[in-house]
Amino acid sequence: MWQAVSGLLMALLLCLGLLMVPALPANGAEVLQVRSSTLLQIGDRNRSYSVRLGCRRDSDPDPDAALAWLRGQLPRGTRVNLLPLDNDQGTLVARVRRLDDGLDLSVGLAQAGLIEWDDACGAPPCP
Repeated sequence: MWQAVSGLLMALLLCLGLLMVPALPANGAEVLQVRSSTLLQIGDRNRSYSVRLGCRRDSDPDPDAALAWLRGQLPRGTRVNLLPLDNDQGTLVARVRRLDDGLDLSVGLAQAGLIEWDDACGAPPCP
């Protein structure tokens, strides 16, 4: 009987100890380069891949302004979260959110009037 109680007590202490361990921060992907107004180079530990921003139509009203805005929002090393939407000939198409404040880059570009929103992603964001 004592062995059963001590085993239960040990399990309870182990569970309590695990609850005391602080949560580890999320290790999102890292922006390596903003290559164009539609394409990012993203690194994830030992891999690197191209990501095309989703929720935007193929034509941009002002690609140079969109590129400048993206570079301002995504300096090298910015941690991001990718929400995959599609794969276009080996290039991941995704919504990209900064980890620090949750800014969705496609929404930000649309609110700034720098891209045309793709209705396939639902209602366009309010300004």
